[in-house]
Amino acid sequence: QVQLVESGGGLVQAGGSLRLSCAASGLTFMGYAMGWFRQAPGKEREFVAVISWSGSSVYYSDSVKGRFTISRDNAANTVYLQLNSAKPEDTAVYYCALHRLLSRRASDFAYWGQGTQVTVSS
Repeated sequence: QVQLVESGGGLVQAGGSLRLSCAASGLTFMGYAMGWFRQAPGKEREFVAVISWSGSSVYYSDSVKGRFTISRDNAANTVYLQLNSAKPEDTAVYYCALHRLLSRRASDFAYWGQGTQVTVSS
């Protein structure tokens, strides 16, 4: 039974910062890539960032590049997403996900959390 639990979402002012966490349990996650996706009202779920198991490879969507940082703590089975210089268009439900290989496609990810709401006010 795999569980992914996101936390850290909430309300932040434009230009502010927020740190999201996702803790995984129920599985040995060695070798898994961990990613973040988001879905805003009326929009499809979109890729945000992904990080390899070792942390040596990271990829970001163009919309968040330079503002967001993904990181992971394998000992804690946790992936983080640091949101800096937040914009109103970052408002969405943020989901973490796991996959055996590095990918930017949501369909490739086998395990998903329930999501955490991030709202950026103007």
